[in-house]
Amino acid sequence: MVQVDVFWTYALGAGFAAAAGRQLKEASDTGESPFQSPYFLRALLFLSILFVPSGVCLLWAFPGWETMFAGDRTLPAWIVTLFCVTNITQGILGFWVASKLIEKGRLYWAHLQWVIGYMLMFFILVHGWDGTGWRRFFYAGDIADWRAGVDYSIWAFAYSDVALTLYAFGLVILPVMFIWMSTWMKEGYRLADVDPRQESETTMGSLTRTMLKMMFVYALGSAIIASLLIHLIGWIAGVPVFIVLLYLAGIRQGGLFHKQIGRLTLETDPT
Repeated sequence: MVQVDVFWTYALGAGFAAAAGRQLKEASDTGESPFQSPYFLRALLFLSILFVPSGVCLLWAFPGWETMFAGDRTLPAWIVTLFCVTNITQGILGFWVASKLIEKGRLYWAHLQWVIGYMLMFFILVHGWDGTGWRRFFYAGDIADWRAGVDYSIWAFAYSDVALTLYAFGLVILPVMFIWMSTWMKEGYRLADVDPRQESETTMGSLTRTMLKMMFVYALGSAIIASLLIHLIGWIAGVPVFIVLLYLAGIRQGGLFHKQIGRLTLETDPT
């Protein structure tokens, strides 16, 4: 979705950089720019060849759904152009921010960039700007139906044309992303002083499962909690309360996010 991709592409870029964190750190110690690395090249190829075309296809085929039913094919050309451009530039930004943290030895905070990116992405999907984000995402009709107030069962979305298109793209995009990221993490273990037993027990499959858990349990769960707090006590009180809870339960040392990222980096004390 147009509103979602700002955060999603940031998360993708940051995720690729964090996955190759130890390789990028070794290269930066020799004075090499992260933009000279093969990992940055692959991130650009992923965004430009796989991710951007999928977004353009969805925007053309389902303009209502892709804009969260805020617009249709009468969208100005400059908005469509900006959408395509930011789907690459936000990824570059995420890669750059994560790589800068990596240069400073902050691999944990580099990984946290993609986790927070997914959290913000899910918040838009769950809450949106008016609390109806999840309804807009799971709406099976087109924009004419939405504007007319036609009601559809949430389950109808599962076999809608939008959902079938998403499944098709996901079968291509997600395996590439997870294979690259898990492969790069395992390559990075050889450059770090990690426990050999942990290294041997950490498979590409276990890394993928941990990343999926971070995305669809912790990031999505956090977005749902944030939305509930806003519904209950409003934006002004809900957002600060959520930030405090997020830090205490997730981000701080020993928190849920801290522990899960440690399973990716195999650092004894992720920082």
